[in-house]
Amino acid sequence: MAPTFQDLLFDIEANVATLTINRPDNANAFTLNTMKELSDAAIECDQNPEIRAVLLTGAGRMFSAGADLKDALTHESFSTFVKQATTYFHASVSRLRRMDAPVVTAVNGMAAGGGFSYALMGDIVLAAESAVFTSAYTKSALSPDGSSTWFLPRLIGMRRAQELFLTNRRLSAAEALEWGLVTKVVPDEDLMSMAWEQAKDFAAGPTLAFGGVKRLLTSSFETGLETQMEYETRSLSDCGASDDVAEGIEAFVAKRSPNYQGR
Repeated sequence: MAPTFQDLLFDIEANVATLTINRPDNANAFTLNTMKELSDAAIECDQNPEIRAVLLTGAGRMFSAGADLKDALTHESFSTFVKQATTYFHASVSRLRRMDAPVVTAVNGMAAGGGFSYALMGDIVLAAESAVFTSAYTKSALSPDGSSTWFLPRLIGMRRAQELFLTNRRLSAAEALEWGLVTKVVPDEDLMSMAWEQAKDFAAGPTLAFGGVKRLLTSSFETGLETQMEYETRSLSDCGASDDVAEGIEAFVAKRSPNYQGR
């Protein structure tokens, strides 16, 4: 049975966990509770063997405006709130990025601040034509969080990352695609169906191999050539011991479609 949350919708179907930020009347902004629930949901996605892909989106007309600053101001100390909130928020990002199951992000409308960061960490990022991306942090005298200072220089280069963070420039979906922030731009009305099909395809695929790809790409920026190749050997060897590899080879020889089980 899928867990229930106050600020999130969480549904599991066809081995896909659909995680929807569900505060549409508040721009899907993250309260402290929202960020704790995101962490709890990420743990469920990582722990539940029935989940082999994750689809992440926002309810209504916006992906997320980031942190709910009105909620933040209800806490006695803003600094304490930040440390509590990012403990949960960053744990969610880390868990989703490092688990085997691929994450498909469907960005509907505005993705700003922490919502901007959360959108970009997906393995495949689909943006509706109406989507808009902005850092927005320094507009409120804040510096970025949620992994964006790690991802952006790698995705778009240092100069463009500096521009986005320092000027809070808004990028349209088409510009985000041109810059390399998103994987594909699709018509608004097709966003969720296309994201669902991609997530469903991932969920039917070789989950352990997908996890190997995710980890190898992440490590490639910090390791030398020979170390990276050793990581490749170890990951390939681990995949080779899986049931899915046996099925994949058998299917290849028999010239049929494989039936992967994610193990």
